[in-house]
Amino acid sequence: MREIYLDHAAATPVDPRVLEAMLPYLHGAYGNPSSFHTKGKEAADALLKARETVAEILGARADEIIFTSGGTESDNLAILGAARASASKGKHLVTTAFEHQAVMEAMQNLEKKEGFEVAFVEVGSEGVVNPKDVLDAVRDDTTLVSVMYVNNEIGTIQPISEIGRGLHARTSKRSDGHGQVLFHTDACQAAGALPLDVTKLHIDLMTLNGSKIYGPKGVGALYRRRGVKLQPLQFGGAQEFGLRGGTENVAGIVGLAKALEIAQEEMKTENARQSKLRDELISRILQTIPKTRLNGHAAKRLPNNVNISFMDLEGEALLLYLDAEGIYASTGSACTSASLDPSHVILALGVPFEAAHGSMRFSLGRSTTREDIDRLMGVLPPLVDKLRAISPVRVDEKYWKPYRIIRQS
Repeated sequence: MREIYLDHAAATPVDPRVLEAMLPYLHGAYGNPSSFHTKGKEAADALLKARETVAEILGARADEIIFTSGGTESDNLAILGAARASASKGKHLVTTAFEHQAVMEAMQNLEKKEGFEVAFVEVGSEGVVNPKDVLDAVRDDTTLVSVMYVNNEIGTIQPISEIGRGLHARTSKRSDGHGQVLFHTDACQAAGALPLDVTKLHIDLMTLNGSKIYGPKGVGALYRRRGVKLQPLQFGGAQEFGLRGGTENVAGIVGLAKALEIAQEEMKTENARQSKLRDELISRILQTIPKTRLNGHAAKRLPNNVNISFMDLEGEALLLYLDAEGIYASTGSACTSASLDPSHVILALGVPFEAAHGSMRFSLGRSTTREDIDRLMGVLPPLVDKLRAISPVRVDEKYWKPYRIIRQS
């Protein structure tokens, strides 16, 4: 039985080309980049080259790239570091209601424990935030705005460039004289599928990680525009421009840079290929299985993301039945998979609680084929029927019909 992996939004396998680039720094060139000898210089040179590679892809300078342990740390350093460094200028922050938990919880922590006030901007029923709503939430004491580039669960692409352009134009000369409001975006899901030029996106801080782009887990990066002040979260040595003490993970960083490079080179062809498979899967599910709903905008979404609510069943149960068939998917973000609460992302769309519990995310990847889609569609309809027959959940028509369910029995 061929295993079918449809959870690439959670993690991707390491590309063999990435592993090949990493291997020398796990064996021969194992020195500490801070050491003043040949082994240390080998590692330091690799670190610099990786930094320059990432910077070039982002249209940034090498000294604007900070390497971290992953997307969560990069988000935390951006949110907590920028907010605390700017606290004397204002303690008001703006984000959206369906950010990744790494942003949401950092914001909530600042609000609950450090006296900040956070505006959580609502998103529309199709999962795309209105730039005007974000800009309208900005006040004279706002110091930071954070809006994800792509939602990690429903794959919807946010109007980052428009928000950034409007934000910087509107706040370049604030009434309190403190200058621009900083703009951060979590681009972990966008890397490899969307352009990352920080100048065109009008970004001050950008989060990236390796595990979503066929690179190693446990490594990420934060773009910090030159001049942006951050308070470090951990202390020790002077590594990463004094913002992240600790010996750098050279092999992981080399892998991250190589993975990002490959992803950008193959973006056009993979986007086209995966978009066709995505659209086919969405169409077949909605036309074949009654009482189903596509979550998120049909067009403004990643080429590999399919997020569907199946009414009258529990998503976790469907996930386990698919797993028994060797098909691996997700009910939402892998970072919150231990919770049985419905996704805050799906609820933010205005979907009723019962419908949110039946949401499933199928995220395609480089290895996904049309045969995989055929096999999924061979087992999915009967499994849905089986679970609905034993489920006590019944979503009333008055709740699900207004949410553009495509087909009903």
